[in-house]
Amino acid sequence: MAQFESTTVRLKVSPEIACILKSGTPRDVQLAAARGALPLAGKDLLTVLFFLCSSHDVEIKKAAVKTLRQLPENIIVTVIRDDSLHPQLLNLLTRARMYDVELMAAVIMHPTTDLKTLLNLAQKASHGVLERLARHQDLMRQNPPLVEAIIANPAAEKALKLKLGWQGPDAGVQKKDTAADEGNAANDENEKGDEGRSQVEIESLMEEADQEGLSKYQIALELKVAEKIKMGMTGDKEWRNILMKEANKLIQGAVMKNPKISDGEVLMVAKNKTSSDELIRIILLNKEWMKNYEIKKALVVHPKTPIPKALRFVSSLTLKDLKSLAKSRQVSNIVMSAGRKELEKRLKKQG
Repeated sequence: MAQFESTTVRLKVSPEIACILKSGTPRDVQLAAARGALPLAGKDLLTVLFFLCSSHDVEIKKAAVKTLRQLPENIIVTVIRDDSLHPQLLNLLTRARMYDVELMAAVIMHPTTDLKTLLNLAQKASHGVLERLARHQDLMRQNPPLVEAIIANPAAEKALKLKLGWQGPDAGVQKKDTAADEGNAANDENEKGDEGRSQVEIESLMEEADQEGLSKYQIALELKVAEKIKMGMTGDKEWRNILMKEANKLIQGAVMKNPKISDGEVLMVAKNKTSSDELIRIILLNKEWMKNYEIKKALVVHPKTPIPKALRFVSSLTLKDLKSLAKSRQVSNIVMSAGRKELEKRLKKQG
């Protein structure tokens, strides 16, 4: 039976959970629980994983951390709807799923989320999560340390920091264009002659992080641009999901060149209206992706798709999608008009 690291957290658990965690429980039962192989409900599963993530048994601990990171979003959303959820369970979620903007937004709104958890988010979360946190103006006014933590977070963009009252080291002095600075970030890395750690070194870092229960998102915070590009081109789905949210276009482009990327992931990029011109160009140049009807349909209505390309795809749409396109206000008048003409043409053929 695995022993657990010392903790003062006290949670009221069901008899079923107590049976899994109590002294004398066979190790294989706890390992199965850590892998999510036992029939446990959402809150019970999260509670079991909470304790098993602090197990002294390395295999059980790693299995619990992995299961927590891979739990389907619908299960976690259901759990978060419970207003009586213990603050430590919410804290655990922030440490394991900090890269998930929507889940973190739900954690921020939860009535039992404590200041410690919010501070952890303010210090380490991505810009998307920081924006969600900063929206709660009363929370910002009542807790100045949160504002300070967001401003100090390297992921916080300049516009957000200014909204929170940051003046910067060069207040009143004309500054260089922010976009140009960001665009030169990767070049700066190369000019310094620092290509970052090798793939083997990064994998070693990940192994150490697994031992400490860190998430890949937390590892990503420590990686340099060159290292993120390497991970983007070789990493698994979780890495691709994290790195695609990076503002640096070189990193996003590296993710798109990853041979393991699926059509579903490409479709998400094509559906995202904020995807850059470069990402859309990469998709358009890939003949295999362009055989996927859903991707092609998404590109027709994407604002960054060149109009000649969008017009070329209109004729391949189904009648149902043509009807939607013909009355859509989310596309240019040229594309909408082309949709109407193609629709009229199809309807005439049908008699």
